[in-house]
Amino acid sequence: MNKPQIIIDNYENRGFHNSDLEKASERILKAGGYKDCSTICVIPTRGTIPARAVQSWFNLIPMMNQPFLRMFIIGMEVGEAYNNAIEIILSNQHLNNFKYMLTLEEDNLPPPDGLIKLYENMEDYDVVGGLYWTKGEGGQPMIYGNPLEFPKNFSPQVPIADSVQPCNGLGMGFTLFKLEMFRSGKIQQPFFKTFNEHNPQTGTKVYTQDLYFFENAGRAGYRFASNNSVRVGHYDINSQIIW
Repeated sequence: MNKPQIIIDNYENRGFHNSDLEKASERILKAGGYKDCSTICVIPTRGTIPARAVQSWFNLIPMMNQPFLRMFIIGMEVGEAYNNAIEIILSNQHLNNFKYMLTLEEDNLPPPDGLIKLYENMEDYDVVGGLYWTKGEGGQPMIYGNPLEFPKNFSPQVPIADSVQPCNGLGMGFTLFKLEMFRSGKIQQPFFKTFNEHNPQTGTKVYTQDLYFFENAGRAGYRFASNNSVRVGHYDINSQIIW
């Protein structure tokens, strides 16, 4: 039963956020939702996406009143999928005006507020990703290389809880890119490439498409970080385990 009340008009009627306007304004400034957050979500897929992933994506909160578009690339090798997506975006009069590309892969489960949190650090970095791990009991965090260490490397880093952690590279399971990077002409093409090469002088190089991109983008002076408060599940449909 509700408690009886006597209400007299007073300043409490201003509301929760108006009662501490400075704090509320700081939150809005940090989120950056008043700026251009137009985003194209690029999803490479083999053609069938687990229901568990789709359910997670349905809960993803986009920034209020900002353009958000999904682009599915079906049946292509993952590096080629991303290259084709970039080509379509840059050659399209409407899409080329978008500010960000969000990469989302078919076995990744981002939290509902994950995208909003990624936007918070895009003033300081050119790419920011959510924290997820390779699959299996020996899984490694997809935060590659410490920018303060020389020579440059892509060793998995120890995650610093709830921090925005600078790195040399990231996975692409839930990762936000400034599209200006691809317009600038500073990064060699193709932007993404999966390959295994052996050179007698330099040795063997094995690259997934993500670290191939980050090595070249890092040479061009771009900066990357993992937002470790955005914790993304990596779903194994066969075992039904979320790593």
